[in-house]
Amino acid sequence: MGNMKIKAKEKDGVLKVKALIKHPMLTYDQAKKKGKEPNFITHITAKVGDTIVYDASTSQFLSKNPMIKFKAKAGKKGDDLTITWVDLSGKTVTESKKIK
Repeated sequence: MGNMKIKAKEKDGVLKVKALIKHPMLTYDQAKKKGKEPNFITHITAKVGDTIVYDASTSQFLSKNPMIKFKAKAGKKGDDLTITWVDLSGKTVTESKKIK
């Protein structure tokens, strides 16, 4: 099982994406209470081919295991949608899904 669950569908030229990202999203306060290092997602990018269709700088205020949803006028059935996220520790995760 990967770090993300991605659904990507294209209809009438519009790409609809839902992605669930598995991440504990430890805020500074939570980390201090648990005696751990804070760690949360700081950046999320989605691409179809070389085209960026979603780009967000994020903070500690996203919930644990955040869900992102967006629409874009890009891609078609069979293309690959690639989502990459980076967290505070520098970990980078990239996963792809074929658009249906």
